[in-house]
Amino acid sequence: MEFKELIKIRRSVRKYNSDLVEEEKILRILEAARVSPSWANRQCWEFIVVKNKETIKKISEYTSAKFVAEAPVAIFVCANPEKSGKRNGMDYFLVDAAIAMEHIVLAATDEGLGSCWIGAFEEKPIKELLSIPENYRIVAFTPIGYPADKKSLSETVARFAVGADTRRALKDMLHIERW
Repeated sequence: MEFKELIKIRRSVRKYNSDLVEEEKILRILEAARVSPSWANRQCWEFIVVKNKETIKKISEYTSAKFVAEAPVAIFVCANPEKSGKRNGMDYFLVDAAIAMEHIVLAATDEGLGSCWIGAFEEKPIKELLSIPENYRIVAFTPIGYPADKKSLSETVARFAVGADTRRALKDMLHIERW
């Protein structure tokens, strides 16, 4: 798929069918994340792939995104803040991990899979559940799976109500030389 098309069709998927995701697709998605850029190429991230249905259901209890329980796979991006940089008060491990996560969701789309970047979750119980070392932070995770064929009426109405499919025009956000 052409990149321009890919970035336009990628959307958050909140309903998955029960089909299993092929291992080779998961590996290609992770390879896309592996090669993402990072602060001084320190690669502060680690990835956790969860396929156990009971574990995924338990994870869904620690987020308001209950639809996570439906997905056949969840991929977590964790980062060690000490393995990245800091500048002007900004912790770059967040940027490094976000770039890796963006590579994951775009690669999933390219594989015909759905994803939904999840950043709102209870970190401590998930870290315990997945045995994540104390010095690592969970920056984000995404369910991965084949999108259910039809959007539910409630999802369509909700997306319309919040303007989820609209984007500001470039002219409304672009500043050249100065604000």
